[in-house]
Amino acid sequence: MKENTWKDIIVNTKTTNVVHASSFNAPVAKKVPHEMTIHNDTRTDNYYWMRDDKRCDPEIIAHLNAENAYTDAVMAHTEALQQQLFEEIKGRIVKDDNSVPVKQGNYFYSSEVTGDNEYPVSVRADDFEGTNKTVLLDINELAKNHEYYNVSSLSISQDENLLAYGEDTVSRRIYTIKVKNLATGEYLADEITGTSGSIAWQNDNKAFYYIKKDPQTLLGYQVFRHQLGTNQTEDVLIFEEKDQTFYTSIGKSKDNELVYIWHSSTETSAVSIIDANDPNATAKPFLAREEGLEYSISKLGQQFYVLTNYKAVNFRLMKVDTDQIGDKSKWQDVIAPAEGVMLEDYELFDNYLVYQQRSNGLTHVTVRQLDTNEERELHFNDEAFTAFFYGNKELNTNKLRLYYSSMTTPASHFDINLDNSEFDLLKQAEVLGDFEASNYQSERLMINARDGKQVPVSLVYRKDLFKKDGTNPLYQYGYGSYGSTIDPSFSSSRLSLLDRGFVYAIAHIRGSEMLGRPWYEDGKKLTKQNTFNDFIDVTKALIEQGYGAKDKIFAVGGSAGGLLMGAIANQAPELYCGIAAQVPFVDVVTTMLDESIPLTTNEYDEWGNPNQKEYYEYMLSYSPYDNVGQHDYPNMLVTTGLHDSQVQYFEPMKWVAKLREMKTDNNRLLFKTDMEAGHGGASGRFKALHEDALEYAFFIDLLNEKTLKS
Repeated sequence: MKENTWKDIIVNTKTTNVVHASSFNAPVAKKVPHEMTIHNDTRTDNYYWMRDDKRCDPEIIAHLNAENAYTDAVMAHTEALQQQLFEEIKGRIVKDDNSVPVKQGNYFYSSEVTGDNEYPVSVRADDFEGTNKTVLLDINELAKNHEYYNVSSLSISQDENLLAYGEDTVSRRIYTIKVKNLATGEYLADEITGTSGSIAWQNDNKAFYYIKKDPQTLLGYQVFRHQLGTNQTEDVLIFEEKDQTFYTSIGKSKDNELVYIWHSSTETSAVSIIDANDPNATAKPFLAREEGLEYSISKLGQQFYVLTNYKAVNFRLMKVDTDQIGDKSKWQDVIAPAEGVMLEDYELFDNYLVYQQRSNGLTHVTVRQLDTNEERELHFNDEAFTAFFYGNKELNTNKLRLYYSSMTTPASHFDINLDNSEFDLLKQAEVLGDFEASNYQSERLMINARDGKQVPVSLVYRKDLFKKDGTNPLYQYGYGSYGSTIDPSFSSSRLSLLDRGFVYAIAHIRGSEMLGRPWYEDGKKLTKQNTFNDFIDVTKALIEQGYGAKDKIFAVGGSAGGLLMGAIANQAPELYCGIAAQVPFVDVVTTMLDESIPLTTNEYDEWGNPNQKEYYEYMLSYSPYDNVGQHDYPNMLVTTGLHDSQVQYFEPMKWVAKLREMKTDNNRLLFKTDMEAGHGGASGRFKALHEDALEYAFFIDLLNEKTLKS
């Protein structure tokens, strides 16, 4: 790319004159007062009528279509830019590609994509090189009659002849399980409806375990055993979760001897065990649940390894013999707790233990030889990066499969020889076009928040377009909930911003576990305001330090990160030129008071239970919907999916209607609903890129307008 300023590049993407949103008539929603009273406090929600759990009310559908038409009209002058961005992003993606094969049992499993196909083809072969490769599922064929299509993880029977998988054609994350005979290619008559999509096979190949979902709350709460060849009504109930604050999931031990039932809430977790060799097995608790105790387990021979917060804020790894599992006094330290060090994950092999820790926000991976306890730390090229274990299905191996990426390093897949720590690069994602990693620079900063805490920030920019003089546009992303840590990683889509002079920053705010479990605890329940303060304080500091122009700051977040966007729009609207809120959770109080809404009860340990006055009042103090005010707001793009199962479509729909009513500016407020999609957006590898193109065009167009005015 020739030497240009970011202003040149932004303006050169302009295709027609900028059209103001005020040139069109935005949809105006009717107001129907709906009163809700609790704790002697009455709130009036004029847009409560927008909720329709069946998603078929003609008036609601018409209003969503009107909002979509309005967005299309306002953004019509950017259609060429959107197409340019789409083609740019798509053009960096290798059309014919495949995943790195993973060994499980006697085969190597992988997926392949070709040409303009939206979906992969799942295959298996006799070896890593692909000898005697056979097709398991062609998902393009399965999806061809559906606007939305998703397959849950594939599950192979113990004899490797049967494949079970879940199918979702609506995007509500409710799956129908189907079973395919891999020898004949034919499907069994068995179809199990209303499930989570997870499957664990019994070892006789005659039955499998699955999770039934509650159709209203969408919580998976019942574990059944299905005998092949029988009707679903005959399935045996193995476990039922009575506590609606818990999620239920299933898996299998690496030696295939046990089926695990995982019980998890925000602050408590536990495991039950099923003997996979016993057709009449029942579920037995590994350890009785204890409030506030979190643990997960792995089996190695006659011992269990236990990752737990037992007397360890940042977790520890312990082990116990199989005949002593119910007695915590018999648990022995394998990795003792350490001050300021978070133990995040581990992988077991017959001869090795590999574990991942985080210290001061940075990841460390260590290999321990089990017979000698000798340890070696693995070393990576970047200071800040994303690394995680995957595909390690075998116990009897000296190889660790690891994924690695940084903000300047594309996705890389390694097999690491545990005997000598040598890295074998199996594949690095190819980025088509003129991408050169050396053109980009990544930095890691520590920003002082208003209360003195230091907030880590990861950022990346194109070197020849960044001057650190306060002129670059800044795209700041944040999440900050559930302890979810957004590590710095590579994005080929992001290059379309960096190559136009944007600085891209991730604010690792409280509510994540970037600085350990205390960092999470200090951004949830009655300390949630810290999440919003941190994001705002990072914005101010990046402006002060010259990373972004004060009038060219854009903020982005989705789901719980959409809550963050709603909060900063209310609390610091003057800082942001534009905000993109994706599937935003914005009606916090009303949602958390309604146990019929999917997933509400499981969230009490994250946000608090507003049936208790203290939590009600605190939630009310920051809930984006309840705090919409009569003042100016930034330009905003709000997106959702009609079939979203995590954040219901009516939350952003109501929020936008109230913003239209209350805000005092003429800035753009656009609301786009994918009428076929859910929480994860559109299905398919290319269709979803249009969503990126729309968001990027929204921001670039705002910059064009500013540049033309100046």
